[in-house]
Amino acid sequence: MSLSSSFGAATRTDIPPLEVRLLREGIPESHHRVHAAVSDARGRVLMRAGDPQRLSFVRSALKPFQATAFVASGAADQGQVGTRGLAIACASHAGTPEHAREAFKLLWSAELEPDQLQCPVPDGCTSPLEHNCSGKHAAFLATCRRLGWSTESYLQVDHPLQREVLKRVAEFLGLPAAELVTARDDCGAPTLRLRLAQMALLFAHLGAGEQPDLERLNRAMLAHPDLVAGEGRFDTELMRRGHGQVLSKGGAEGIQCLSRVGEGLGVAIKVEDGAARAKHAVALHLLEQLDWLTPLTLEELRQRFLVPAPHLRLEVLGELRFD
Repeated sequence: MSLSSSFGAATRTDIPPLEVRLLREGIPESHHRVHAAVSDARGRVLMRAGDPQRLSFVRSALKPFQATAFVASGAADQGQVGTRGLAIACASHAGTPEHAREAFKLLWSAELEPDQLQCPVPDGCTSPLEHNCSGKHAAFLATCRRLGWSTESYLQVDHPLQREVLKRVAEFLGLPAAELVTARDDCGAPTLRLRLAQMALLFAHLGAGEQPDLERLNRAMLAHPDLVAGEGRFDTELMRRGHGQVLSKGGAEGIQCLSRVGEGLGVAIKVEDGAARAKHAVALHLLEQLDWLTPLTLEELRQRFLVPAPHLRLEVLGELRFD
């Protein structure tokens, strides 16, 4: 896979970032600067706002790509986990009993125990199954069991599992794995420092339907959006109302990624100050500009996520422009 020469090129400065303002009874109170990129599956940046080469950790938006090892290894089929199991492997879930139960099923299918999970026990909870990343960790462990790898050191960056994940992500990006920069995420697993354009490229691949493992994962996410995040959460509500056309996966510190299913287009968003409310506002703004959702669907989502209280409203200024 080769990337367009524009992928790593110097960025022009004539396309400003987006701005999100919080209005209190119509009066601006706070604002956030946001960068965004739209890439196709060949790695070309088609549209942008701000700097598409901006570096940031991809955080939990990486989860569908981490889950490809679970699928490719045969662990998912061996455990007969079905689409619900694949969805929870990609999830940043709410830690409800339903979510914990699905993560437990992944472990059970591989004859593993919850105490083998190395994600933290959340405050006020009693089990790592309630951690929002428990599905990812359960899939990691099941993959290790399937391939005969250590289940004790599965989070170490030099573990065969993590090397396999890096290799697969590098292939999607058309880069040597050695060029990828890793750091520990809050759940203990490695995450990656990527350019926004690279994140958008990954999500272009996720929605394109050309790679069988990614196709299975994107179909599972769309079939069970309630497992990917949770009732009332942005990713769940967007995919639920998107008529199977839009994939959505967020990450901490202002990361939001989207994909247009079947068209090989990906969007990546980074809020400079990490605010979640700003990334959701920008995602809806860009979905309107890209015409990926119906006006009725957009209005429903705006009312839920852009009006936090009767006297408060989020407003987005700026737009994507062709690169």
